[in-house]
Amino acid sequence: MTAEYRIQQDPVTLDNADEKVKPLLQDAKDTLGFVPSMYAHMAKAPGVLSSYLHGYEYFRELSGFEPAEQEVILLTISRANGCAYCMSAHSMIAEQVSQVPADTLAALRNDEAIPDPKLAALSRFTRVMFDSRGRPDPKSVEAFLNAGYQESHIMQIVLALAVKTLSNYANHLNHPELDQAFAGHKWEG
Repeated sequence: MTAEYRIQQDPVTLDNADEKVKPLLQDAKDTLGFVPSMYAHMAKAPGVLSSYLHGYEYFRELSGFEPAEQEVILLTISRANGCAYCMSAHSMIAEQVSQVPADTLAALRNDEAIPDPKLAALSRFTRVMFDSRGRPDPKSVEAFLNAGYQESHIMQIVLALAVKTLSNYANHLNHPELDQAFAGHKWEG
């Protein structure tokens, strides 16, 4: 395997952030109690951080998916992209916030069959959307809809793919240090 490129620019801090980025970082600190390392690196390109945060917020608030379903989607994408930071962070969120069943979380982390049929269908369809670059075949759409989802959920998966692609690719380039809050859920693929 060849060495991966690493962006050399230092992460952005609240002390050196410009007027466009500082409110985004401050809001993260106010909400989470810290500025995630990923955000500090994404802030090197303010449009990336802003797009990520706003898209993520819309997905969380308006997707129509339950919190556990949201984590299944985000973990499926992060695993497909091989993003250790996001796998770790979303594993912690899945367990401690979104109440993803332990066997489902383990299956997502280990690329194994998900025991819950509806969550398995959701993960499978998310992977179809990832692999097909948003061109699912009719049989896959039918299986997704037959699992209890709506056609409107498909566009929400597109939003999740966009948001996770931003964070996963930024993390591949920046190699952010895993924050202590996520360390207990470290994933190495």
